[in-house]
Amino acid sequence: MEYLPLFHNLRGRAVLVVGGGDIALRKARLLSEAGAILRVVAPEIERELFQLVGQGGGECMERGYQSSDLQGAVLVIAATDHEALNAQVSADAQAQNLPVNVVDAPDLCTVIFPAIVDRSPLIIAVSSGSHAPVLARLTRARIETLFPHSYGKLAQLAKRFRSQVKAAFPVINQRRVFWENVFQGDIAERVFAGQDQAAEELLAKRLTQQAGQRYTGEVYLVGAGPGDPDLLTFRALRLMQQADVVLHDRLVPMAIIDLCRRDAERIYVGKARSDHAVPQEQINQLLVRLAGEGKRVLRLKGGDPFIFGRGGEEIEELAAHGVPFQVVPGVTAANGCSAYAGIPLTHRDYAQSVRFVTGHLKDGTSNLSWKDLVAPGQTLVIYMGLVGLPEICAGLIAHGRGPDTPIALIQQGTTSNQKVLIGTLTSMPGLVENTEIKPPTLLIVGEVVNLHDKLKWFEPGNEGAAQGIL
Repeated sequence: MEYLPLFHNLRGRAVLVVGGGDIALRKARLLSEAGAILRVVAPEIERELFQLVGQGGGECMERGYQSSDLQGAVLVIAATDHEALNAQVSADAQAQNLPVNVVDAPDLCTVIFPAIVDRSPLIIAVSSGSHAPVLARLTRARIETLFPHSYGKLAQLAKRFRSQVKAAFPVINQRRVFWENVFQGDIAERVFAGQDQAAEELLAKRLTQQAGQRYTGEVYLVGAGPGDPDLLTFRALRLMQQADVVLHDRLVPMAIIDLCRRDAERIYVGKARSDHAVPQEQINQLLVRLAGEGKRVLRLKGGDPFIFGRGGEEIEELAAHGVPFQVVPGVTAANGCSAYAGIPLTHRDYAQSVRFVTGHLKDGTSNLSWKDLVAPGQTLVIYMGLVGLPEICAGLIAHGRGPDTPIALIQQGTTSNQKVLIGTLTSMPGLVENTEIKPPTLLIVGEVVNLHDKLKWFEPGNEGAAQGIL
């Protein structure tokens, strides 16, 4: 993050604008709408800018800029076409620790103007850090279509009732749930339909009915998918945005965790082989306790929570304690990694069934049902099989799979770190031994692996490219 977005209260405060042309006028209009008192200095000042400044009780000075002009200003704008003058204004302002914006010169700025969607008092700002202003403008245009102007009325309604709601719900989590129900329910719909009085009456009634009510906590068991944030479901993203607490494991990348509500509490409960940050039994108890405190708890799990994700164990505990919960499936690693590697799990010519297994069981062993795993016309997908890879390959060969059976190892599938290693049951252990592999990984065994060369489409960079690595 290059810039921290902040909203500046300029009402009744002095802002210095250096420049008197069209560029200065555009900035001055925006500043005037925010209630700033404008002081404009330039050898020549356009008539329209003169009028705008006068209407707001500001001051125009038709002369050259002087460093003393900074006195009393809380913000400085340099909007001239003279690079040396802009640089001087920037240097003078920074020497006095004043925020300064130099139009079209991001290197001279300490603050920048974003593209704005105005639904006052709701304001949405979009910025590219001055690197791609056209993209920021197009993004703003898209946001304009998503938020009708009636959102401003909805925000005004909330403003009128803010103190009453705060008094009725002294606990912030309870207050947040109340407002979310208002903004996503029938009260908001009345505002959008232009029924402002009906919306206000309904909000007052709802507040009287629910004042002091304690909302029940709930747990959201959400599959985060194999790594690519674009594979999240709409439902997953919605629940991620409203949870009060987030429990996440090591398979969930930061790019996905950052999509959760910014002020939500985050608790890492990651588990690696023989290294559990928080034992599963404690995770189960933590979910129950947090929900019992009236919080909405997001249990964010890599892949799908019901495919080797211990989701079943967690909701068993919740059900036993009467804790409400929702389950949101995610794209499991088998589907995501195989698709991004160009390896279909089923194919009429190669495999009519697919079997998912885990490389190690609850007690840490890999006592697999070998007879079932070597059936013909079947694709075998093995989760968590990296550590036991030599034993797995040897076991499959010993129980009837051909030594030349193709196998793929996919590292961090669907992400920018994805690597695909292709070999056979005989060669794969040696390939892995000579290659730096970073978990998580997935193994795919079967003739469908042969389609990889023809169907591969996702190739993030060429890092580590070598024979057998694509």
